[in-house]
Amino acid sequence: MRLHTARLEMLSLLDTLGTIRAVAAALQMSPSAVSAQLAVLEAESRTELLRRAGRRVQLTTAGRTLARHARLILDQLKAAEADLQDLSGQPTGPVRLAAFSSAIRALVIPLAARLRQTHPKIDLEVSELDPQASHPALRRGDHDIIVTADFIDGSLPLHPDVHTIPLLTDAIVLVTPRSQAASDAPADLPDFADAAWSVDMPGTYLSNLVTSTCRQAGFEPTVAGRFASFESLLAHIEAGLSVSLLPELAVDRRYRVATRPLRRPLTRHVYAAVRSRSALTAACQIVLDELIDLSTASAPH
Repeated sequence: MRLHTARLEMLSLLDTLGTIRAVAAALQMSPSAVSAQLAVLEAESRTELLRRAGRRVQLTTAGRTLARHARLILDQLKAAEADLQDLSGQPTGPVRLAAFSSAIRALVIPLAARLRQTHPKIDLEVSELDPQASHPALRRGDHDIIVTADFIDGSLPLHPDVHTIPLLTDAIVLVTPRSQAASDAPADLPDFADAAWSVDMPGTYLSNLVTSTCRQAGFEPTVAGRFASFESLLAHIEAGLSVSLLPELAVDRRYRVATRPLRRPLTRHVYAAVRSRSALTAACQIVLDELIDLSTASAPH
């Protein structure tokens, strides 16, 4: 049995993207060409990998198993290619890292600056990505490393292919205009039931956080603004127009806002994740090590 790596990549993408049309778009191929190549893969493996379900196809148990092996094989090939790029032993090559916005400001930008000085042959490519989108993007192979956070209650599902590395814990705080700060004592959220609230865009991690936490406190927040950036959200609060809940890491101290811990504490866990620790390139391992070191120094106190 000989399996072609390009066809294994198609199977892996089908497992994560869900449709042949999406795989075709990702690889800039026609759907019929992808279907034909997957049929060849079935013949090569002598195993039923796909099953028709109406107009769509689903992976069989054997198909999902092979897709998981495919991701490991492709990662090992990538690691081998990177190791051969520079025979001097000096880590080199690209590393694609995605993180949510406050982690980019607090961790990833200092990381990039440090790497430029200590490992100039490593090309770090940084992307901003919401925690809810980061795991699917990692499994698709869009990024080598993600920095993400759990959903406060620890309910974020983890795939067996994904290896996580804890970085820091981050308390959720009430953010108010500094001019209205009457106390720094722990806040009771019901006291702010009549306040105007600013939140992230609908469907995002932090928008869901504000809504669910306020509901648990017994009220529906009155939303005065939805913002795609923390800069706009914090400026809205600074102007005295709203309050909000934010992880402490996201509070930029350049804005004249005040923070208070919650009487019923909430904490999110920030972590890095990779597809396979054993298949990391030397450059990826260095980026991870430096990220862990920086997160220890940057942890909110």
